[in-house]
Amino acid sequence: MKRMKKLPPPGAQAPTPGEQGAEGGQPPGQPPKKRLTTSAMIASLASEGQRTKPAPFGHALVRAAKGRPEIVGMTADLGKYTDLHIFGREFPDRYYQMGMAEQNLMLAAGGMAHEGFVPFVTTYAVFASRRTYDFISQGIVEEGLNVKICCALPGLTTGYGPSHQATEDVAIFRGMPDLTIVDPCDALDIEQATPAIAAHDGPVYMRLLRGNVPLVLDEYDYSFELGKAKLVRDGADALVVSSGFMTMRALEAAKLLEADRVDVAVLHSPTIKPLDEEAILREARRAGRMVVVAENHSVIGGLGEAVAGTLLRAGVAPAGFRQVALPDAFLDAGALPTLHDRYGISAEAMARSIKGWL
Repeated sequence: MKRMKKLPPPGAQAPTPGEQGAEGGQPPGQPPKKRLTTSAMIASLASEGQRTKPAPFGHALVRAAKGRPEIVGMTADLGKYTDLHIFGREFPDRYYQMGMAEQNLMLAAGGMAHEGFVPFVTTYAVFASRRTYDFISQGIVEEGLNVKICCALPGLTTGYGPSHQATEDVAIFRGMPDLTIVDPCDALDIEQATPAIAAHDGPVYMRLLRGNVPLVLDEYDYSFELGKAKLVRDGADALVVSSGFMTMRALEAAKLLEADRVDVAVLHSPTIKPLDEEAILREARRAGRMVVVAENHSVIGGLGEAVAGTLLRAGVAPAGFRQVALPDAFLDAGALPTLHDRYGISAEAMARSIKGWL
């Protein structure tokens, strides 16, 4: 029988390299690393002192629903943890608490859409992608029903371990025909993506950041457009194509690399399907730049492979191609800052990787 690895309790910190003994510890004479701690389950991605906005999805949905009585909210016992409870407070007669029954939730949402409603459905990304795939496929997407599936804890946004870390949700849903996939970066992106997907006629899967969400893209003259990638920073040495909060990390890494005179461009691709191939090919064709795809997802089946396929089919060969992504593995439990550094998706880790590849 395979021996199970003991996981720390919720909220516990995974050991940093400096705490793992001499083999992986701090070099002699250097001060110990600052102890990195967060709540394992519900942790903000914001760094200390970073600007944030509370519950951008919930507030944006309330604004969108005020003029559209057909919009309803439905959740599988996770209203508070997907920010849908804000919608429920404003519109209690349009808010449906379905209990811990995700498959039932999806079929009920399909039934509501059949009757002309526009359900915004929330749960955790692991439950939607692993537990309800067939119900979404047959009961919603095959029929082209106007259901918006908005899921919290995408990728490595919780320290609770593999049971709650949706590291393969994009890979699972990319293969489903006619499903639009959105991965917003920050509070501004979520605020603008929510009414955009409400206006879109068809099923949507949106990865959701909740709670106090970082505010980044307002500094870059950015606006969300469904199906469009936007160049938020230009640079001559490397092009980072990114989605989700990894665009924030790419921008932070680009600032860190300025000290080494490394010039990094960042192309934010919040719509993963359909992919904005025109924008990606246009930027990838610029001579002398390595292409790096950064995503909060497994290296298998996500944005990285979508971009690689786009480049190959078009015969575009950049100066190099690399991925900043999560490994093809079940990940550890622990504090998010520790895990992000361990798996190479922190800003500092990304900057080290890009510098090493150039």
